[in-house]
Amino acid sequence: MDNEQLKKQALDYHSNSRPGKLEIKTSKPCQTANDLSLAYTPGVAYPCLEIEKNPSEVFKYTAKDNLVAVITNGTAVLGLGNIGPLASKPVMEGKSVLFKRFADVDVFDIEINEQTVEGMVKIISSLEPTFGGINLEDIKAPECFEIEKQLIEKMNIPVFHDDQHGTAIITAAAFINAIDIVGKKISNLKIVFSGAGAASIACVKILLDLGVTKEQIILCDSKGPVTRSRNDLNQYKQEFATSESLSTMKEAMKNADIFIGVSLGGIVSKDMIKSMAANPVIFAMANPTPEIFPEEIKEVRNDAIIATGRSDYPNQVNNVLGFPFIFRGALDVRAKKINKEMKIAAAIALANLAQKDITDEVRRAYGGQNFSFGPNYLIPKPFDTRVLTSVAPAVAKAAIDSGVSQKNIDNIDSYIKQLGKRITPLSE
Repeated sequence: MDNEQLKKQALDYHSNSRPGKLEIKTSKPCQTANDLSLAYTPGVAYPCLEIEKNPSEVFKYTAKDNLVAVITNGTAVLGLGNIGPLASKPVMEGKSVLFKRFADVDVFDIEINEQTVEGMVKIISSLEPTFGGINLEDIKAPECFEIEKQLIEKMNIPVFHDDQHGTAIITAAAFINAIDIVGKKISNLKIVFSGAGAASIACVKILLDLGVTKEQIILCDSKGPVTRSRNDLNQYKQEFATSESLSTMKEAMKNADIFIGVSLGGIVSKDMIKSMAANPVIFAMANPTPEIFPEEIKEVRNDAIIATGRSDYPNQVNNVLGFPFIFRGALDVRAKKINKEMKIAAAIALANLAQKDITDEVRRAYGGQNFSFGPNYLIPKPFDTRVLTSVAPAVAKAAIDSGVSQKNIDNIDSYIKQLGKRITPLSE
């Protein structure tokens, strides 16, 4: 399909019938006068008074515990840049669709006309009575770091910037399986990052949580390696500056075991790939144009494991494998936050699922293709409904074990069965 065909199909998809991709439906009947008196006045006063007496009753009488806000100010939308809150609305609606389709989480998308950290924090924190969780989206760095940090401190519901942590969690899952396949020890790896924005910094942090040390990592931004000799680094880059004397990414790539790109298309050369260590792991995740295309890598290496951000190549690092299921688990135990234990649990659950045989459901969703764990299948496919029943329980258990939950799950097997009923398998 060429770009013009895609453009027409996409515009028709968004504009035909009811404009946009969302609607609100009632979960209770409102067909009679008595229904109306229960849904609104005078009956609605009774749950209001119960909640006033005991605020936790809000979870019994309202939809708060299954409602997430997807919030942006439109300053860093996909690969489109700072297109503003209004133009970002189709993306936020799309995110909302994925929450509902894959994990039965209800969502309001909220686009805010505000660019300051202080303004964003004030507006978003004031929304806590409405929502069970906050998914921040498409907010530019470095403001996104401070906005999320302050909101986590202020709010008693999960706040999760998906551009950071969603990318990091899926990358970590692919990383776990890739190094297992190549048989390398985590303590011996040399890892080069291209990109030093929100997603890249989050990827660095989760690898540290997995056991990598800062000394093993070389971070590169648009000016080259992030070294301690540079005087133009913000606080987030300074934390990961290397003491090595390097001036170019080409130098950094020599003998690297892992390359993780969350940056710009076409900035990695075949010579750089040739200079990497044996059995290199190359995650070129810039989208739609990767840092280097898989076919270019294969021209110079036959021993590389490759992932991209694209759906037309194996090993797509796709955030939809993360955020719906992470929030599902967090909401179901009323977690106060999404902490590192929950993120690691999600990554490990994804990595483990990829090692299992795929189901007929997955084959049907992907045109009869067969997938098996290996260099071309590091992480599960989004339409594998077992992602929900694997990741959400792992996240929920991690929340309970780490002390951030406000609700327990007494029977995990029963919980998994309940999760399976939340979405309709493709076969049906």
